[in-house]
Amino acid sequence: METERKLARLLPHWIDHNRTHAESYRQWAETAKAGGRVEIAAGIEKAIEAIEEANSALEGALSHIDAIET
Repeated sequence: METERKLARLLPHWIDHNRTHAESYRQWAETAKAGGRVEIAAGIEKAIEAIEEANSALEGALSHIDAIET
């Protein structure tokens, strides 16, 4: 199925893309904390949690794609 083939490529890309953003956000949260802006850091950390939840959902979706050659 063409849709499944596309998703088999897209889902890992999206997951990796999200991880890259989350790492950048972690660095900025640390920078905010170091500058005494803990409320900003907390907001960024909440966004990181949301990204991790999104990745979990995407990984779940990926687990339902049959092993196909992409």
